[in-house]
Amino acid sequence: MLTGSDLLTKVKELGDVSKSDLVRACGYISDKKNGGDRLNFTAFYEALLEAKGVNLDTKDVVGIGKGGRKLSYIATVQGNGNLLIGKAYTALLDLKSGDEFEIKLGRKQIKLIRAGSDDNED
Repeated sequence: MLTGSDLLTKVKELGDVSKSDLVRACGYISDKKNGGDRLNFTAFYEALLEAKGVNLDTKDVVGIGKGGRKLSYIATVQGNGNLLIGKAYTALLDLKSGDEFEIKLGRKQIKLIRAGSDDNED
């Protein structure tokens, strides 16, 4: 599958071909179970927009969670006592599975500090 400037160049080279031929020529095809080809239009158009500098990824927008909803920045303790932060918040900080944090308890706050970092770092 072509991406970036290679994709833009190929689209310009092909000119006025059908959309199906364009997607196929740029490599956005996969195999169906019955042996036929599936044209991946969505992946093609997303790659084309990205190559043109348009970013559709909402996780890069600060304060926006799943489905475009604004984050409330409020967490609720669950019935089992767990405090769930949520994927939208961990995505904003680019946290990965297995990342470790030190828990610091204050009188009315809980502070999570990434393991191995300075306490003053934001």
